[in-house]
Amino acid sequence: MDRPGLEPARHARALRGLERINAWSLSARTVATALERVRARAGAAPLRVLDVASGAGDVAIGVWSRSRGGVPAFELVGSDVNPVAVEFARRRARAAGAPVEFVVLDACRGELPAGFDVVTCSLFLHHLDEEEVVDYLRRAARAARRAVLVDDLDRSRAGLLLARVATRFLSSSDVVHVDGPRSVEGAFTPEEARALAARAGLAGARVRTRWPSRWVLEWSAP
Repeated sequence: MDRPGLEPARHARALRGLERINAWSLSARTVATALERVRARAGAAPLRVLDVASGAGDVAIGVWSRSRGGVPAFELVGSDVNPVAVEFARRRARAAGAPVEFVVLDACRGELPAGFDVVTCSLFLHHLDEEEVVDYLRRAARAARRAVLVDDLDRSRAGLLLARVATRFLSSSDVVHVDGPRSVEGAFTPEEARALAARAGLAGARVRTRWPSRWVLEWSAP
């Protein structure tokens, strides 16, 4: 899905497949639970949240859906480098009635926008090499007033097998069929994620493993 020149129709099919995979792997619930922990420590609502590399927008919209019905818990902004993905996510938000903003943003270049309590990303870091991960985490920590959250793949045999099976079962997209296993192969283990966070200066960052073959990194600003 990162490849330049991918036809919009194929891109949209891939995004729909990724939505189903994220739903199956409970990504929105995982991120929402982590955000609630931040909010409990902060004692403030709503928190402003930047979702980096938001793709189809389903995680941000899912977080809003889980928290609606009472006092708004979060002000959510999704961002992606690809305008096709951003427009797809905007349509999804309108259809859901979700007050989630989506903007075009290259998270690999320059400083991330200020004014956010939390910077989060799902299934993004495995697209980067080690130095790029360290650089991103440093910039995310500078941009976030309260916390940085990362939900990503665990590079493992079990994860690779799941990716091969789940991408075929949950998506008809040839792009997803190829990118899913490649993403696991390019991912980091929880131990590697901890080491990269330490290199980036995120002292005290915690990494928890979760089903299915994923991990979550949480760092709180001093």
